[in-house]
Amino acid sequence: MKTYKFNAVTRVIVLLLVFSMFLALSSCETNLDLNAEKKQATDKTKATNNEVYDLLDFDDRQEFEFAQKGLLEAPEELEIFDDENNLIWSQKALAFVKDTEAADTANPSLWRNTQLNHFYGLFEVTDGIYQVRGYDLTNLTVIEGKTGWIIFDPLSSVETAQASLKLVNDTLGERPVTGIVISHPHGDHFSGIKGVITEEEIIEREIPIIVPEHFEEHAVVEYLYAGNAMNRRADIQYGSHLEFNAQERLAIGLGLKIPTGTGSYISPNKLIIKTGEKHEIDGVNMEFQMTPGTEAPAEMNTWFPDKKALWMAENCNATLHNLYTLRGAQVRDGNAWARYIMEAVTLYGDKAEVIFTAHNWPRWENKVINEYLTNTAAVYKFINDQTLMYINQGYTSNEISNMIKLPDDLEKIWYTRPYYGTVRHNAKGVYQRYMGWYDANPVNLNPLAPTDSAKKFVEYLGDSKKVLEKAYSDFEKGEYQWVAEITRVLIYADPNNKDARYLCADALEQLGYQAESGTWRASYLSAAKELREGKPETPGISGAKSGDMLRHLEPYMVFDYMNISMDSNKAQNLNLKINVNVVNDDSYLLTVNSGVILYQKGITDKNANVTLTLPKQAIALLMAPEGLENEAVQFEGNKEEFMQLYENMVEFDPNFSVIEPK
Repeated sequence: MKTYKFNAVTRVIVLLLVFSMFLALSSCETNLDLNAEKKQATDKTKATNNEVYDLLDFDDRQEFEFAQKGLLEAPEELEIFDDENNLIWSQKALAFVKDTEAADTANPSLWRNTQLNHFYGLFEVTDGIYQVRGYDLTNLTVIEGKTGWIIFDPLSSVETAQASLKLVNDTLGERPVTGIVISHPHGDHFSGIKGVITEEEIIEREIPIIVPEHFEEHAVVEYLYAGNAMNRRADIQYGSHLEFNAQERLAIGLGLKIPTGTGSYISPNKLIIKTGEKHEIDGVNMEFQMTPGTEAPAEMNTWFPDKKALWMAENCNATLHNLYTLRGAQVRDGNAWARYIMEAVTLYGDKAEVIFTAHNWPRWENKVINEYLTNTAAVYKFINDQTLMYINQGYTSNEISNMIKLPDDLEKIWYTRPYYGTVRHNAKGVYQRYMGWYDANPVNLNPLAPTDSAKKFVEYLGDSKKVLEKAYSDFEKGEYQWVAEITRVLIYADPNNKDARYLCADALEQLGYQAESGTWRASYLSAAKELREGKPETPGISGAKSGDMLRHLEPYMVFDYMNISMDSNKAQNLNLKINVNVVNDDSYLLTVNSGVILYQKGITDKNANVTLTLPKQAIALLMAPEGLENEAVQFEGNKEEFMQLYENMVEFDPNFSVIEPK
């Protein structure tokens, strides 16, 4: 046999030709009927959704009774616009669910939850307590004081808060705001504050803004440090770029959506430190229960002894909540959540005649209230402890999420259904909280990056056309999760493989139609939309790095954010000493060590490369180079050396890729 020898150049050419053929083979389209159009529900999806009717008691109408009880006033149609006439909130868009059976493209249980969240207006909770519901993701709660309104959780946006308070004043008579209580530091509970009060009024009339201890720190940090990623993921979780209709967007359990209006912030002036603190605000007696580490790192419930009414903040809702939220956040403590709910039962359970919350609708009668509290606590305790039981048997996160299931009696309760959080992803959150990402299998210690892994998979699988044909066959069998997984591999190997994109989108779409969780539905359908149409051009949800929030940043938060933005590998030869003198606050020494920004409070260095002096209100100017041109920032020393920091900072893309390679 004759032997051929190839020189190095020839071998490279052959390899390039083979690789080019491989890419062409991977990218070539099939003869399958795949396109970018939205699809109807398949027979498999229809059958899956019909099974929900056998699981749950749709004749049980108690949630409908509670959601409508006490209605005082509501407009026939509800739409809220900003000053530039942009629509930021619409209940009119949900008209298609009213008094109708679930569409084939929707889980019947989620459809029912959407109908419940379509009830809106001003409601009386009990004597002197009212709620505006359905004007925002969150409820505006108003307590009648001797002279004015005490407001709990002033909503997500200035516009929705204004509209809600106007409804209150128009219906019940205009009264001034005499107090504000904010239960926890999530933006949908405080960002509308300037829609109900101004900073000048707060000062002039000495109006208390009452919050739990550590509120401001958590209000800023959670949205600042990982804010860009959270915003992008929140767009997907809430379906910000989807339309409300039977094939796209439905409710998300806690309400309809996050409004797209104007955010605002005013610093609190009264902290609640411990459970049992009692305060009288405008003649209204309140007792506070601290619940840190539950739905938020800092949170509190409120008991109204004169009204026998219990405000449970966001610790109890008409849905299962998140121990792990899909937008990303620190994992919440399911054990603490259950413990604090049961503490509320101990403290107030024998006296409460009504219970109301920051989302959804109240409940009345002592027996109903105690069942509600106990069942809700049991669900969080079950997920937390059952996950730990499986962990201690050696099961991994993905295994546990496919094994765990609520006991039958808890599973069939309407207010424990997974419209927002789910048992499956909450179990993964518990795993992460206790065990982290690693499953103890060393194969998974340092896996390949998704794109590298996908290319190897495709190389081993061979002909991408044949893989797609098999995947299409599995799609027709209703194996949508597997089809999404395998087509994702093809997409990561070659993002231009249109057939893989379209088939993945079709599979995700059917998963969305089947999802009982509003956030899962929104995530599946948002991903399908992006695969078909490309990424959205603008983010749908704004974060903390804007407006009023910036004026309330602590210096260390700004220094942290500067370092988070720093590409320290690129800046590894950068070493500086920087004094930052914050007027009426303190001095800080920034040490840039191999491109890493470290800081010390109360320290200065006389040999520093540069010294900056600025007021605390202007500290956020340091987050971007253009801020340094502001006259509030004074320099001594070598400004050019300081500007080297910004040459190595990354500008974050608010629309980074999620379901395809970056």
